[in-house]
Amino acid sequence: MDDIEMIEQSMIALRRSQRRRTLARLSGAPSDPAVEVIDVIEAAELAGKPATVSAVADALDIDQPRASKLVAAAVEAGLAERRADQADGRRSFLARTPAGVEVTEQVHGFRRRLISSALSSWDQSDIADLARLLDRFITDFASVSR
Repeated sequence: MDDIEMIEQSMIALRRSQRRRTLARLSGAPSDPAVEVIDVIEAAELAGKPATVSAVADALDIDQPRASKLVAAAVEAGLAERRADQADGRRSFLARTPAGVEVTEQVHGFRRRLISSALSSWDQSDIADLARLLDRFITDFASVSR
């Protein structure tokens, strides 16, 4: 197996291990699609962009009606809220509620503990190399895959 094939296979394995159902099973938490919605909202917040139902649909690669249902579920669960666009009253933006922020922090904490556990036998310099190279790869991969 050449290096590129090994990277591809590793990416497939990583994607499968990061599926919502897999992570929910490992964490003992229920699998909740509303968490995916607040993940999208958080990503938009970090990017300084407005989160909308269209942004949720694009990020989750689903159609608009399905995204609307997921957003409604996140709002009903108290994890997200709709805020009126001050420039266009017909449009609304999505934001995480304090409960949504708390769930996001719990998810990040769980993922970080899982990663830390997986890397527990690694030297710190290897972890630093992985972090640096993985960040570089993700940046470069995003530039050619959009």
